[in-house]
Amino acid sequence: MAASMACMAFEDNNLPSWWRDTPPNRQRRLLASTQNGVSITVDQRQLCNFSSNDYLGLRSHPAVIDAASTALHHYGVGSGGSRYISGDAPLFHAMEQALATWKGAEACLLVGSGMLANMGVLQALATRHSAIFADRLNHASLLDGCRLSGAHLYRYPHKDLAVLERMLGKNKSDQRIIVSDGIFSMDGDEADAAALMKLTEKYDAWLILDDAHGNGCTGENGAGLTTKTGIQGHPRLIETGTFAKALGGYGAFVLASEAMINGFIQRLRTVIYTTALPPAIIAAMQVSLPLFQQQNLRQRLQENIYYFLRCNKGLPLLPSSTPIQAFMVGDDADALGAAKQLQDAGFFIPAIRPPTVSKGTARLRITLSAMHTRPQIKALSEALHLL
Repeated sequence: MAASMACMAFEDNNLPSWWRDTPPNRQRRLLASTQNGVSITVDQRQLCNFSSNDYLGLRSHPAVIDAASTALHHYGVGSGGSRYISGDAPLFHAMEQALATWKGAEACLLVGSGMLANMGVLQALATRHSAIFADRLNHASLLDGCRLSGAHLYRYPHKDLAVLERMLGKNKSDQRIIVSDGIFSMDGDEADAAALMKLTEKYDAWLILDDAHGNGCTGENGAGLTTKTGIQGHPRLIETGTFAKALGGYGAFVLASEAMINGFIQRLRTVIYTTALPPAIIAAMQVSLPLFQQQNLRQRLQENIYYFLRCNKGLPLLPSSTPIQAFMVGDDADALGAAKQLQDAGFFIPAIRPPTVSKGTARLRITLSAMHTRPQIKALSEALHLL
């Protein structure tokens, strides 16, 4: 009945023609996750989940859950307002300081989500007189932020720094901004952050780097791509990150120089005009952060990645040494069929299709966790070889 009503609403003749012509190919799933983070119930059937971004299994860690539960009793469920009216709390500032110290930055600002962080930062920093140079495979939040900023947008081919440099050399804008993912969410490959910073310095630009998928998965103490490449704390770097991946929570943060963060406090509309994160989330993340830095969890994740790659040599995987492994299929229908075949074999890996990825590049986006076992990875590999 609900699906029928949704279809009727979509086909309502009062909608604009361009909206009615959009194919209703995205469907919501009714899911239930179990505590260990790698088991998921779909259509009343338990499957092994290889699609979660919970890379270290911290969303269900007992200490993280206990911290959230205790804070719920103390603070309540919601924050009650914007941080600039009544929704602020001392633990927000303590968390910002802890994140800045961990990431080697001067200052930090908490934001409601990664989407809000990227959209807000670009809208606050750029103007219609700015020029933004963005990797073509950047996350949608970065692309939307570029468009909302009103700046002139130039998109360079994925990781093609020679083209990027030619674009920068020809551009005479007063403010130039380079924008890139750290680890690209659909391909799993890493940006050359050190080379991007060299171009940033050479052309008097800013670098905005979204390291959502790098934190916890690479770098010293799991501090991400910026520490791996030695650009952490650079005065021309603005880094965004999230609690929603390896930290196992929800919300996001912006790291930059103290002067830049002070400017964002005055200008970041996605913080000023929205309700603050629930304090219980921040309390949980205060416990998650030191767990996140423990070598044993990160080592288990790396071992699982290497084991997966050894088991799947010769399969159509994009080059990646990260938890994100893209099994390329190409055709949309074939990708849906492969996902169904894997589900029948006991694995949950939804097909990724346009417009999330380019036409003709439909894929299975496999994500690995420290919580996966060798037998689970081996069984998945055997199923992949049968596709």
